[in-house]
Amino acid sequence: MTESAGIVIIGGGVIGLGIAYHLAERGVSDVVLIERNQLTSGTSWHAAGIVGPLRASLNLTHLARYAMELFPALEEKTGQSSGYQRTGGLWLARNEDRMVELRRIAHMGEVTGMHVEMIGPSIIAERVPSLSVDGLVGALWVAEDGQANPVDICAAYAKRARSAGIRLRENVGCAGFDIENGRVAGVRLTTGETIRCGKVINAAGGWARDVGALAGVPVPLQAVEHMYVVTEAIPGLEQPFPIVRDLDEGIYIKGDSGKLVLGGFEPDAKLFQTKSVQGGQPFLELPEDWEQFEPFMTAGLNLVPKLADAGIRHFMNGPESFTPDTRPLMGESPYLRGFYVAAGFNSTGMMSSAGAGRAMAEWVLDGEPGLDLWALDIARFDRSAGSKYFAGKRMEESVADLFRMHWPYKQAKAGRDVRRSAFHRQFAEMGAVFGAPTGWERPLWFAGNEAERDFRYAMGEQHWWAAAAREAKAMAASAGLFELSPFTKIDLQGRDALALLDYLCANRIDVPEGKAVYTQMLNAGGGIEADVTVTRFGERHFRVTSGAATRQKDVAWIARHAEDRGLDVVVSDVTSSEAVLAVMGPQSRALLQSLTDDDLSDAAFPFSASRRIDIGMVNLRATRVSFVGELGFELYVATEFAEQLLSTVTEAGKAHGLVACGHYALDGCRLEKGYRHWGHDIGPKETPLEAGLGFAVAWKKSGFLGEEALRRQKAEGVTRRLMHFAVDGANPLLLHDEPIYRDGRFAGLTTSGGQGFRTGLALCLGYIACVPGEPREALLTSTYEIAIAGQRYHLRPLAEVPYDAAGTRLRS
Repeated sequence: MTESAGIVIIGGGVIGLGIAYHLAERGVSDVVLIERNQLTSGTSWHAAGIVGPLRASLNLTHLARYAMELFPALEEKTGQSSGYQRTGGLWLARNEDRMVELRRIAHMGEVTGMHVEMIGPSIIAERVPSLSVDGLVGALWVAEDGQANPVDICAAYAKRARSAGIRLRENVGCAGFDIENGRVAGVRLTTGETIRCGKVINAAGGWARDVGALAGVPVPLQAVEHMYVVTEAIPGLEQPFPIVRDLDEGIYIKGDSGKLVLGGFEPDAKLFQTKSVQGGQPFLELPEDWEQFEPFMTAGLNLVPKLADAGIRHFMNGPESFTPDTRPLMGESPYLRGFYVAAGFNSTGMMSSAGAGRAMAEWVLDGEPGLDLWALDIARFDRSAGSKYFAGKRMEESVADLFRMHWPYKQAKAGRDVRRSAFHRQFAEMGAVFGAPTGWERPLWFAGNEAERDFRYAMGEQHWWAAAAREAKAMAASAGLFELSPFTKIDLQGRDALALLDYLCANRIDVPEGKAVYTQMLNAGGGIEADVTVTRFGERHFRVTSGAATRQKDVAWIARHAEDRGLDVVVSDVTSSEAVLAVMGPQSRALLQSLTDDDLSDAAFPFSASRRIDIGMVNLRATRVSFVGELGFELYVATEFAEQLLSTVTEAGKAHGLVACGHYALDGCRLEKGYRHWGHDIGPKETPLEAGLGFAVAWKKSGFLGEEALRRQKAEGVTRRLMHFAVDGANPLLLHDEPIYRDGRFAGLTTSGGQGFRTGLALCLGYIACVPGEPREALLTSTYEIAIAGQRYHLRPLAEVPYDAAGTRLRS
């Protein structure tokens, strides 16, 4: 038997039902939701029910705080109460570093209109007398924290979906998929039926990886045993009892009709096998494990002394899914068209169901969510991250990471050394300290001694600043060596390669062979989907180079547009086939010239030129571009020749002052040049005009994607501009999402920031609100401040980049 639907949702928990609810709100009824057991019977029924709207970034806060609007309105909309109530909440700190983290988060509450306070132990004791303040140094109070009943919320979602005509089918599981021409075409059911459809949303929670495997789609998450206890009623307990997070002890406490719920986030969490015999049972409860829970119980007793006299009414141990980086998985898979994922909510599914439900409805119906949710996009992970072993290994620390200190620049320890470049061994011998910011092991800095090898995390000055400054300054004086192999490399070949790129790129791509073009790929709204360099290798052969983090996304973006337009072009991901070594600095030309007969002079090899040359015994492609703002060449070499190339260059480099430089020095240099970073400074919700990249748009060209929206914005004027700032008279730690005030009023947030090691400046970029048509000069004459961890600093707007503004070093 076969039926059809426009959309099939797999999973009848709070996420799947939240999506169904929001599809109904959009007037979409041709939807079938299947649940292999009963609605809410997977993990939703045992959710703790905490609603915490505050997050560390703007878009994630907007996503989370929507629950505050929706949950109170559900009863009026559906007749079903959600059990929602505001209780207020405390985020406790037991050391000054945690207080700094909380002060940073508090700023996000302030700029989004929440009622937040930083309070000391005496105020904590006054507001919640049941708490012991021993060992506490302070807390963040969030008035908007609250709780709700997950079963009631699911019932409300389901009621609205059914009333809209959406079919909710219980006791029906997914047995597989029909896939045609790289697209979802149907869902095969355990009943033997097939539902023909064009779009599937995998909202199967802890079982989402298993569902993804049926379609060949990696879903990087792992279910673990997640525990909490519910006490008997406690006399004299505050009503309502606030949500309490003792972050440094890894526990949370909430009230429950005069009782308390105590839970925690486990280090080295116990893995739950979803394919085990018990894995498919509805309303599954796992055995009590007091040995695992004992540290949390002890911490709870210390924090709430009344617990010592309270009996335990229930020990809840149930499966809950977590992801390798503790962020949810949302969006369309880059590996299968029409296959969407909404899973891995890291124990915040109920609270997230409102914002995630709305965002997924937008993603499926509109092609993109209303917010920039790249931080949650499943395309940030590749297939290797979806392996059972990798996800399981990361659970040694991922679960506990939710409450552990969120140190700036923190690097995971578990599940490392998955992807190494061909230069890895040699860089290790040079003293590289490695991190894996995008999954690739890459040098972050090079240690000058044993003391510099250790990671020492801090909320202020970073211990690696000295090493990165040493590298950047030495590179600017002579020559520096950078590892760029993780950069995404995509080849386009075929009769229509130029036509495809001419449509996707805002800049002119029809250039002579051997020339590189900096450009953006835009969406229909003029937003920046990719920030790339396109190099023409031949009449029908082009190379697109983009950032390491966007590999899967960019390949899918290009290939899918080629398919949709019926173009004759082969799109190939060649990232792993070539290693990339960048030689930068004023001595880079002399160094490389000593190793080749090819003429590398500015006249023969100008900026943006690209051609094949010999370096020592290795033939490779050299491209004269630079992400650090110095004279330099990027060398693209087949991986089997990589070690020989690096040996040749480093040996010759001894005579030219060559130094090895890490990723942190690279990022500091790009900040000094104001180069944008996709995912921070630019993204799908920012246009080239807002980002100051209008110079990369070929305005005389027509027919490119996003052109209409971009020309309209140019005519009407932008309402915000990306500006470059330096902090005057101080050297605070700059990251992102720090509030910026213009003439005393909130005007925007930083997008990225850090140290300019060659200039000695603390630098940041940020979008500043402006009146349409307001000239940039007016913005430059305003007075600015930045708020960081509870302090205000004077910001100096920069009329030009602080390092080599004329670009003479780059083009020398």
